[in-house]
Amino acid sequence: MSSTDPQAESAFGEPKSSQGNQTGSEHGFRQDTVICHSGRDPAAHSGAVNPPVFHASTILFPTLAALDAKATTKIRYGRRGTPTSFALEDAVSALEQAAGSVLTPSGASAISTVLLAYAKPGAHMLVPDSAYGPCRHCCNEILSHLGVETTFYDPVIGAGIATLVRPETCLIWMETPGSLTFEMQDVAAIVAVAKANRIVTVIDNTWAGGVFFKPLTLGVDISLQAGTKYISGHSDIMLGTISCAESVYDRIKTFALRLGLCVGPDDAYLALRGLRTIAVRMRQHHESGLTLARWLAARPEVERVMHPALPQDPGHSLWKANFTGASGLFGFVLKEKDRTRLAAMMDGLRLYGMGSSWGGFESLMVPTNPSPLRSATNWAVDGQSMRVHVGLEDIADLIDDLERGLKRLTA
Repeated sequence: MSSTDPQAESAFGEPKSSQGNQTGSEHGFRQDTVICHSGRDPAAHSGAVNPPVFHASTILFPTLAALDAKATTKIRYGRRGTPTSFALEDAVSALEQAAGSVLTPSGASAISTVLLAYAKPGAHMLVPDSAYGPCRHCCNEILSHLGVETTFYDPVIGAGIATLVRPETCLIWMETPGSLTFEMQDVAAIVAVAKANRIVTVIDNTWAGGVFFKPLTLGVDISLQAGTKYISGHSDIMLGTISCAESVYDRIKTFALRLGLCVGPDDAYLALRGLRTIAVRMRQHHESGLTLARWLAARPEVERVMHPALPQDPGHSLWKANFTGASGLFGFVLKEKDRTRLAAMMDGLRLYGMGSSWGGFESLMVPTNPSPLRSATNWAVDGQSMRVHVGLEDIADLIDDLERGLKRLTA
């Protein structure tokens, strides 16, 4: 179970409102309120609004009896958690509507932790062809050596995934929208197949930040995030979160402990600070991202835009059915693919940084090549595919900067 009462701390439920706010918690609080108040106990910390930072490895016990009873003590060794990390776990559990959450040092470590927790010789896993690169690498370079076979499937397969299930299939992975190419998955249909076959389901929920999509309410067993992205929101920490249904929480928590995984207290504290503003930040990312996506869709230099919140996107109906908003991350394809011309465009941008990651307050843009990360589907475009993260800058300035860049591209 969670380190706090999940019924008291977990949030939201239905119905969805037009702003993505949800109600239905024990106290009737909506999402924004829960985000502000979960994982906090000022009375336990001399009235301090935010949980303090606990730097600790050794925990001392005042008596032999207390030492003998430490196995049942919540705070017993720094690696097992401190009030700082427990507060973040509780807040993330509230955000994701989970029975409990586990913290890891990065999003990639959250992925590998879950995959390894279900790995055994002869096991079979299903992973979408659009999954984040480190997920694929873990399957191909680590799980394969442990005797686990992975089948990469077309992300838009939906209920058709039933044809890929084997008696030894133990886990189905999902990521919606997919990395780099932004296909939407029919989560409800895949979960139905999984439950009929008693298969654990996992979803990478980083794109929605846990704000715009609640996978566990659809029956998904595990929702994980790279907390490095939207939970942090400031591009300055590494963090992974694994939010679990009650049926799988103990297994994931125990496995992470056996791996010795823990998160530094300063990073946990910064993640808590970032989490308090995630709802308002995500609404701005949604608005600005859609504005830029619509603008790009009308540009003659652009072949197509990959953004599920656009009505013309192939996955729009699935997005509209399950999501209450969109983040600032999406893709597009430029008609021009000459590297020299691309450099002229990119090198002169003033507001879009070039670098890995996303989810921070700043805008980013990088060229992508999804092809090497595909085996079940074929990614073939005539132009240059791009990934953009729309930050919190004024959208008019971002459009002006990119418009000048597109003029350099075609000059």
